[in-house]
Amino acid sequence: MSTNAATTQPSIPGTLLFDGEQARKGYALNKMCYSFNTAENRAAFQADETGYMQRYGLNAQQTRAIRERDVLGLLAAGGNIYYLAKFAGILKLDVQDLGALQTGMSKDDFKAKLRAAALQ
Repeated sequence: MSTNAATTQPSIPGTLLFDGEQARKGYALNKMCYSFNTAENRAAFQADETGYMQRYGLNAQQTRAIRERDVLGLLAAGGNIYYLAKFAGILKLDVQDLGALQTGMSKDDFKAKLRAAALQ
């Protein structure tokens, strides 16, 4: 008996569930972002972004989101936040910047929310 994962997974407002479908969708993007673990690959990307994206076979949605530095668009295109953090590092963004983008908050408001949650 097969069940539809979308009906059994809880809805988390503002959050895109990274499931098997998203993993398949974002494989090339996540593979490219993983490559940014090495300084050599980060430099190669910065020297020729288009060529680097082509080398990994990014689709049009992923390519557009990379060019526009659209982190939320990258999540929608199958990006995994842990791999996207490697790309965000190239942009001089940290994990708190990413969290703020995901929640639609300023970075300061996001940090305050984290601090408040830690005190509970």
